[in-house]
Amino acid sequence: RDMINTSKHSNSSDRPFSYAAVCLHGIVSIFGILENLLILWVIGFRVRRTVISVWIINLAASDLLATISLPFFTHFLARGGTWTLGTTFCKIHSSMFFLNMFVSGFLLSVISLDRCLVVIYPVWSQNHRDVRLATQVCIGIWILAVINTIPYYVFRDTIERNDGRIMCYYNYAQYRSPEQEVDTLCGMSKFLLSFFIPLLVIIGSYMAVSSSITRRGRKRTYRFFRLVVAVIITFILCWIPYHIFSLLEAATHYYPSLHHSVSLALPLVSSLAFINSVVNPFLYVFSCPDFLAKIRQSLSAVMESVLMEDTDFQHRRSTTRSSVSTSELL
Repeated sequence: RDMINTSKHSNSSDRPFSYAAVCLHGIVSIFGILENLLILWVIGFRVRRTVISVWIINLAASDLLATISLPFFTHFLARGGTWTLGTTFCKIHSSMFFLNMFVSGFLLSVISLDRCLVVIYPVWSQNHRDVRLATQVCIGIWILAVINTIPYYVFRDTIERNDGRIMCYYNYAQYRSPEQEVDTLCGMSKFLLSFFIPLLVIIGSYMAVSSSITRRGRKRTYRFFRLVVAVIITFILCWIPYHIFSLLEAATHYYPSLHHSVSLALPLVSSLAFINSVVNPFLYVFSCPDFLAKIRQSLSAVMESVLMEDTDFQHRRSTTRSSVSTSELL
């Protein structure tokens, strides 16, 4: 039913699709982890710390969490739709997914508000907007996201189905919680807190920014503004299908006829949500040409260092051999 919980048994005709899905998830997982690590390394160590870099570092850290959890989902698919990693990894995997979801929504809201303040109140922003404040805001965002993720950690459990498969899903019975009410509450809270309310904040902020720019007759285009718009559009496109089917999942308690369609769709829309964390690093690079140059410089510096060390090693080795040969001759 949820992202890793309900899938039909694969028959022989489904196997090519299953193999393709496993390979695709594996490639996306590896690629996503590497590129988000690269973004964190470049911004963390090769770029001067600014408010903008603080936002991007935290977005990349959140995306890294999601891509790190993706191998668990890939393993689930590879095992034929059964969870074999135990209850602890079930809870961790789900928590990382939802933590990324909440952090992304909260952070994009804050970034939009930040852009709004910079454009509408430039003097105030100049005096009060600094790296320390941005870091404190990000810490607050992570704390709020962790608090909102706790229910998904608590209720997740491994459940054996009648067909023998083990599912990583919500187990409300162990806490004697009413399933329909809690499932509906979780679905609504996910939608409102991580998507709908952030979306309202984002739309309101950029309407205010657009109005201010038009009123003042500004023609200048800000690179970071373009980047934020691209990230937000990608966030909406990747997450809105998941939230729609998550709400429909809660509605299956009242409309059982929806169950089959939702069961088939949720794994697909969850994969689309994961892809958001893989696409973001591309947006950072292509929206900011300077950032691409920084990556090239950083990679060149690393290769230079490696090659230099290798050259030094070869030189020392050659010198040692020369000394040994000389001593033997003497």
